[in-house]
Amino acid sequence: MSDLASRHAVRGTRYSRRLLAVPLILLVALLAAVPVVTNDYIQYVINLILVYVLVTVGFNLVLGYLGQLAFCNTAFYGVGAYAAGLVATHLTHSFVLVVLGSALAGTLAGLLVSLPALRLSGYYLAIVTLAFGELLRWAYIHADTVTQGSTGLLVPTPELFGMAVDSQTRLYFAFIVTVAVMLWLVRNILRSRFGRALVAIRNNRLAAMSVGVAPAQATILAFALSGCVVGVAGGLFAMLTSRIAPENFGLGEMLIEYSMVMIGGLGSLWGSVLGAVLLTGAPEFLRNFAGYEEIIFSLLLIVVLRVSPRGLGGVLSARLPFCKERLFVSSGDR
Repeated sequence: MSDLASRHAVRGTRYSRRLLAVPLILLVALLAAVPVVTNDYIQYVINLILVYVLVTVGFNLVLGYLGQLAFCNTAFYGVGAYAAGLVATHLTHSFVLVVLGSALAGTLAGLLVSLPALRLSGYYLAIVTLAFGELLRWAYIHADTVTQGSTGLLVPTPELFGMAVDSQTRLYFAFIVTVAVMLWLVRNILRSRFGRALVAIRNNRLAAMSVGVAPAQATILAFALSGCVVGVAGGLFAMLTSRIAPENFGLGEMLIEYSMVMIGGLGSLWGSVLGAVLLTGAPEFLRNFAGYEEIIFSLLLIVVLRVSPRGLGGVLSARLPFCKERLFVSSGDR
């Protein structure tokens, strides 16, 4: 009888995997067909959405999963962007090496920010991380021999497999693969023991320590991972715009990225993706309503947060079984 039950369980698992494969195949086909039905401007907006997907996911690692009020995302974003620009200018035009350079720079910045995070939390950590981002922006302006100051740093055209990635379509395919790989890595990391440790620290630090979780080690790794993901996003942004300047990484940028995380949902990977899509794409479509786009955009934010305090990720987790995330629910939601 037990053998029969186990066979039925295996068949059910295979059947569910086949059901999940259908929307996945459709999604891949849809993404591959995007350049066919879009012009250069819409393709640019889609590429920018892919950049912000990584920014939001990386920011959510610290803000949502670890539960630390740290606004270091623009710092990681800027470091990754300038690292990509400098690598492309002085070392190589290889797309892969430029992305690796931005990932390394972001990781190092994350390790640096994790040091005050070991002793500070809450509003104190928020102030320190905000100051860190502004300090870096000051450095971008005054280290003009390296960063070209307020004029901005021009980023050479990257190359991939010997071809220049010099069009929005080529950038799109390079970006979509990069983003897919990063999301896959982050998803697997969050489902590992390390991901469960982050949520345990967020929910109850003392309880996590009582079962053998090391908060200091987990915090350092979380900030390093966040810096890596957001640093890669900065590198993609640098290659997308071909010019980066200090004003790209100010407080206004930080507020936009914070809104993406809140709208998508704290501690939700799918929500991070949706938040980036909504808050990057909506302003572009609202430009047709001259003079009203700010009002419409603000009302949209209020409505989403009022209807679903857990963000769009909470809606997906409740309605779609394959989007349910084990690590989404926090102690405050129980």
